Amino acid sequence: MSTTTLYSESEELIVPKRTRRGRRTDAQPRKGGNLSFGYWWWAIPGVLLVLAIHYVATTVGGFFAFTNWTGIGAFQWIGLDNFVKIFQDPSKIGALWNTLFLAFASVILSNVAGLVLALGVNRLVKTRYTLRVLFFMPVVLSPLATAYIWKFIFDFNGPINAVLKSAGLGSMAKAWLGDPNFAIWAILIVIVWQQTGFAMVIYLAGLASVPIEVEEAAAIDGAGLWQRFRSIVLPAIRPSVAIATTLGLVNGLRIFDQIMALTAGGPSGATETLATQVYKQAFSLGNFGYGAALALLLTVIILIFAIIQQRLTNARPEES
Repeated sequence: MSTTTLYSESEELIVPKRTRRGRRTDAQPRKGGNLSFGYWWWAIPGVLLVLAIHYVATTVGGFFAFTNWTGIGAFQWIGLDNFVKIFQDPSKIGALWNTLFLAFASVILSNVAGLVLALGVNRLVKTRYTLRVLFFMPVVLSPLATAYIWKFIFDFNGPINAVLKSAGLGSMAKAWLGDPNFAIWAILIVIVWQQTGFAMVIYLAGLASVPIEVEEAAAIDGAGLWQRFRSIVLPAIRPSVAIATTLGLVNGLRIFDQIMALTAGGPSGATETLATQVYKQAFSLGNFGYGAALALLLTVIILIFAIIQQRLTNARPEES
């Protein structure tokens, strides 16, 4: 007795037919070209937009770094003269050192503080969800708005000096942002305060992948808190360390809003960075070619340190 299998139109597309020997035969041969094209052509507008806004604009800006263009009118090709001028100017060298100091100091402090907070609010604290929101809140606030709040805190008539005077330490009160020796540290405090919550969230995501059973087994075997962290937790959150440090380094190298709001590069250029110099040279003084050279230098520095940092954090233990 023979049986006949009826296929509907939808079944012919989904369920492959079988021959008498049980082999499957597709209803229609697949055309790889049209099928694969349908997967990625929807991304073409977004890709073109990114290329036009980011890469093409960056390339054009890099071209003007080798010219003397003022932003209006004609320009001349001057080669590396802008870069020679940068490295012969002590103020630009100082801006470079300030950029590197703020970047690396903020990365170290914010990542250490973020990891400590993540470990503290990961599993132990009952109010951890409320604490996560409070610690992450500075990240979502406007950098410019928070910088003006901190400017009031560091003001001569602000809360810091008021506390010092009430504690009988009025001799220590001063205009903190007007002190060339402390102004850069005040900016660092603001940056770390605002970036710590971001690092905390990244580390919380990494800690979620650490099996609690492994930690409990290590604790039963006699491993201490530091041993469990070094041997179990830290290797498990290695990708989170790479992401947090890379993003923190990039954001630290291009810091701009907080400096312009707090000190505008002062006093006496003590808080100038490459980002503030790019703005002043290109848009305030009209030296667009010189500002583009500073921007290109900053871009190269960011790429170099980002690549080095990724190589170091993603290297296998046996390689390092």
